[in-house]
Formats: sequence, structure tokens, C-alpha cells
Amino acid sequence: MKKFLSVLLVLAMVPVALLVVITPMDSQKQYIFGLISIGILFLLGFCKKRSISVILVVMSALLSTRYIYFRLTQTLHFNSEIETLLGMGLFLAEVYVWVMLLLSYLQTVWPLKRELVQLPDDMSLWPTVDVYIPTYNEPLDVVRDTVLAAQCIDYPRDKMKIYLLDDGKRREFAVFAADVGVGYITRGDNAHAKAGNLNHAMKLTHGELICVFDCDHVATRIFLQATVGGFLKDPKLALVQTPHYFYSPDPFERNLSVGRNIPNEGSLFYGPIQQGNDNWNATFFCGSCAVIRRSALEEIGGFAVETVTEDAHTALKLQRLGWGTAFVDIPLAAGLATERLVLHVIQRTRWARGMTQIFRLDNPLLGRGLTLPQRLCYLSAMLYYQFALPRIAFLTAPLAYLLFNLNIIHSSASLVFAYALPHLFLAVYVNSRLNGRFRYSFWGEIYDIVLAFHIALPTMVTMLFPKRGKFNVTDKGGLLNVGYFDFSVVRPHLIIAILLAAGVVAGIVRACAHDYFGVDPRVIALNVGWGLYSLIFLLAAIAVARETRQTRKTIRIDVDIPVLIHYASGITSRSQTADLSMGGCRIVVPDERHQSDEIEEIELLLQSGAIAIPVRIIASDAEYIRLMFDDIPPSRRRELVRVVLSRADAWIHPPKPQDNPFRSMLTIVHSVFDLFWLTWKSRRENRRLQAELAAKAKEGSV
Repeated sequence: MKKFLSVLLVLAMVPVALLVVITPMDSQKQYIFGLISIGILFLLGFCKKRSISVILVVMSALLSTRYIYFRLTQTLHFNSEIETLLGMGLFLAEVYVWVMLLLSYLQTVWPLKRELVQLPDDMSLWPTVDVYIPTYNEPLDVVRDTVLAAQCIDYPRDKMKIYLLDDGKRREFAVFAADVGVGYITRGDNAHAKAGNLNHAMKLTHGELICVFDCDHVATRIFLQATVGGFLKDPKLALVQTPHYFYSPDPFERNLSVGRNIPNEGSLFYGPIQQGNDNWNATFFCGSCAVIRRSALEEIGGFAVETVTEDAHTALKLQRLGWGTAFVDIPLAAGLATERLVLHVIQRTRWARGMTQIFRLDNPLLGRGLTLPQRLCYLSAMLYYQFALPRIAFLTAPLAYLLFNLNIIHSSASLVFAYALPHLFLAVYVNSRLNGRFRYSFWGEIYDIVLAFHIALPTMVTMLFPKRGKFNVTDKGGLLNVGYFDFSVVRPHLIIAILLAAGVVAGIVRACAHDYFGVDPRVIALNVGWGLYSLIFLLAAIAVARETRQTRKTIRIDVDIPVLIHYASGITSRSQTADLSMGGCRIVVPDERHQSDEIEEIELLLQSGAIAIPVRIIASDAEYIRLMFDDIPPSRRRELVRVVLSRADAWIHPPKPQDNPFRSMLTIVHSVFDLFWLTWKSRRENRRLQAELAAKAKEGSV
């Protein structure tokens, strides 16, 4: 009965929604309607209930649809072919954003907060697990700790086997695998890249479950105990995916002065989106930090090899056959983020190409086996990577009027603004309410703008020729001793920024002399404001290309562990660590002995026993001694990994503060000012150094 009444209520609301969408108004009435809508939004916003969030989502969807209907019925009249081409391109870009907005609401309005399923007390019932660590050309320094961390996983030794899958066929990897006691698998070719590597290992191993870690992802000790229980509870569960957490900063976090104060770029996907996907049984396999049922993989012929995003395609195939998937929203492993902006662009280009391939070769809207929400969740992911052309259209659209006096929106400025204001305001507010701890307002635009000019051509080519392109490995573990500005990545951004700046200046000149030019100052004001808005985000994207030094190879964590300090003279002192990493540590100064006596090694006093590590001093002050570890034998390094990287709570941190859209915009403006300030400061320093060198050269010649 309750369900029947709900259906009746929805049917009764359809005419009301239709009236909201299609009722035409002049600018004055539309302003009043928009302001009333915004007022209702603020009143309802004080209540944090999920039901109120659903109401706000419906309001936002209706007002955004009203704006699109207005654009379709009242603004698509053009005076020339070029205006028609540009105007229709802009309208299609707005339709794309509207579709993505509705799909994002579907994914994030009902996130599933899944609880962990405990394993039975009887360990004989626990399934056997094969842990795969695929690698191709990554250095052993990156892979070593991943393997050692896998050995630290708390799971019966007779039920877990670890395999290093080396597609690079390197002797030092085989020797390392033998030294630490894990399996080593290689093959005669590199067909189908990572997916082929995994499928080859499946033929040689026999575990009931397969756990995959990228070669830079270190697992916590509880990884399997937190993920395997669901497979025993649900025999149709095929996949359990966990978040990809990165313990090194990505280019946005490292290169922008405000980067560490905002959520990581991937936080939105590995938070509300995957939780929402999980609610619809549409969890994506992300290639790492996941456990998969072998029998389910065998039913679909192994990991998908038809596209370069074998992970998402594999999950899609599993779900088509009715298998269940799950997302555990706890960071149980951590890896390395892309170190350079250019590497970030290369990685995202591969993702964009792969999702476009799936769209063409195995379109989720077609074929059998998926529910409607599953199809829409996959459609959202695949359409997202088509953002390049719409994003470029939004950036460059004001130039049509400011530089070439072309009218690509046939309407008055006041009417356009009256319809656009509630649409944009509600979209920003509702997204901030739903996802504000995982993605701050307006930052998604910066992430997209950085990539837009680079993925536009690959996605178009892949849409036409889906079988082109090959898998490429993202380099990890690199260092950067000297900072620089990567002009090659942002060259198109700089060109558009210069054009926008010229357009804004031209618009201001025309506005000041609008009687002479015979133009409507309100139209100029709208386009100048639009141009300035685009310019700010372009400059923020350009600021990401200012690569800062990256000299720390290992992350340091704040941890207090008792230590014994062994001096060369044979004397021992007690102290404790202030922080600890895989490369060294900082310990509290116990006395002044280190100034006259050499420290040979330290002994970490753990609950599982003591670890003696040879060290050397790299710096010291009145409070702390900074030590660097020398070569550590694998057995001791494994224990160090257990302490530093594999603790159960190693990567669990409090969430970021709730988003405030106005504050978020100010941080973006701040990053733009920092770009100019740091550039000027760097040039001034370079001039000073050049002057000193010239003076020294002159003195030498004298």
C-alpha cells in the first residue's frame, strides 16, 4: 500500500514539474521566481536530513531543466552560419552538462554505507586467496615494499599465496622474490598488457579469490579480513573494491599553494560516487586494492582485454551476468600518486580513451543483463570523459562576442541571467551539500580544464576508431631536484588565456564607449564577467604546471615508538621517535652525546619484538636528530613495513572540513595570485643571480 501511494504521489507531481519547466516568464518574473527558489533552498538547507537533500536535488534538477528548455525554445535563433555553428556548439555543451548533472545526482544522492562482514571464527572456512602484484617497468624500489606489505597481511599462511607478476622479465625481481619467499611469474610476451599478465597468472594459480594490488600499493594488515567476509555471506558476490588512497601528493596538491587544504582529486570518486554505485550494484573495479572471485572471472573469460581500461570493463562484464559487486569505504591500502602534471595527463588520457572504447565496443545502454540504474551509472562514467569539447566551448564562448561581435545566444542579457542564476546557484549548493567533504566547489572545473585540451583529440579519435591505442604504464617513484614550469603541458591554456584577457579588455573599452559602438552594455557586462570567470580558472589550471621540487622519496608518519640508540663507543641511550618513514626517522634528543659520539644503529622496540637498523645522522638540532636508514635486510625491512605502512589504521584520517562555495572560490583566486607572485619572485631571484655572476665575471676579467 505504501509503495502504491508513493507511485500516486509521483504521478501527481509530474504535471507540477512540467509547469515548472515549461512556463515562460519575462525577466522580472523569472528573477522573482529564481529568488524565491533560492530562498526556499536556504530555508530547507538548515535541515541536514537525507530526505531534504532529495527534495533539494529535485528542485535543482527542475530549475536546470527549465534553463535548458528556455535555451532550446527561446535562444536558438542566429543571423549567420558561423553564429549557428558556435551557438549550437555552446547549447550542446550545456545539454551535456545538464545530462551529467542529472546522472551525478542519481549516483550520489543515495550512497550506501556498507558495513564490514566478519569472517567466521573457524579459519578452516576461510577461502584461499592468491595475491597478484603485476609489474612491468617499475623500479624494484617501488615494488619491494608492496610485496613486503602483502606478506604482513593477517591471513592464514596456508590460505594465502603472493605472486609477483613481472612482465619485464627482470633477473633482480626473480632474485628478490626468491629471497623474500613469494611466487614469481613471467611470460614469453606482453600481450594485452596488465590484463594479459593477470590472465596468464590465473592459469598457473588456484586460489578461490584473487586479490590485485598495483605494484606501488601497500596493503594494511587487515586488508583481507575486511574484504573477504562478504564472499562467504553472498555466493553471488564477485568483487569487493576498496578506495585508492595516495600517500604522496598529486600535482594539484604539490604544485598549488592551497593544494593540501582541499580534498584529493580522487576523493569524490572513491567516496560518494562509488558508494552510490554500490547502492545500485554498479561498483567499478579500479584495477587495484580489490578482491575478485575466481569462478566469476572464469565465467567471463578472465580480465577484459578488449579495452585499455581492463578494470571497469571487467566489472561491467561481471554485472551483465548477474554477479554482485561491493565497495568498502575504508582506505585499506595506499599508493603513489602521479608525480608530474605531464604524467597525470598521460594517465587520464588512457582512462578517457578506455572508457570511450567501452562506450563504443560494449555500450552499457545496449545488451542484456544490466538494470536501468546500472546502465546509467556506467553511462555517467563514460560520458564524463567526453567533457573536453564542452569545457573548451565554455572557456572560449565569450570570445565570440568580445572579439568578433558574434551573437551566439539570441536573448537579452537580463533574461539569460535570470534563467541561469537559479540553475547555477542550486547546482553548486546541492553538490556542495551532497559531496562537500570530498570535492570542493569549482575545483572540478580546474581538474577538467587541465586535461581538456589534451584529451579532446584522443577521445574523438577513439569514438571513431575504438580499437586504436595501446595500454601505457604510468611512471611512479620519481624525484625532482629542481623545480620548473612545464610550458609544454599548458601551452594551449596560455594561448586561450591571452585571448580571453584581450577579449576582456576589448569588452571594457566597448562598454565605456557603448554609445559610439552601438552595443548594449548589459550584454557586454555579461560576456566580460563570463570571460573573467573563465580566465580565473584557466590561470588556476596553468598554476598547476609550476612543478615544485620533490626530493623526499618516502612518506613520514607521526608515530611514537620507543628506541634504543647505539653509539660507536658502545653506550646505549633511550628515546622515542617523532616520525618514521621507510627511509629514515626523526627521534627526540635524549642528551648531547650525539654531538661527540657517532650513532651506528637504532633499535625500534615493537610489541612484536625489536628491530635493529643501521643509520647515519643527516641533521640535528636541540630537539631532534634526523637519521637516514642504511641498507636493511628483507626480514628487518618487512617488520619496518609492518610498523610504517601496514598498520590497520595507517591511512584512516579525519575528513576534510565541509565545503563552503564562497571560500572555495577565494582559494582558487588565491592560487592565481600565487602564480603571479611566485613567478615574479622567481624572475627577480634569477635576475639577482645573473647580476652576481656578471659582477664576478667582470672582477675576474679585471
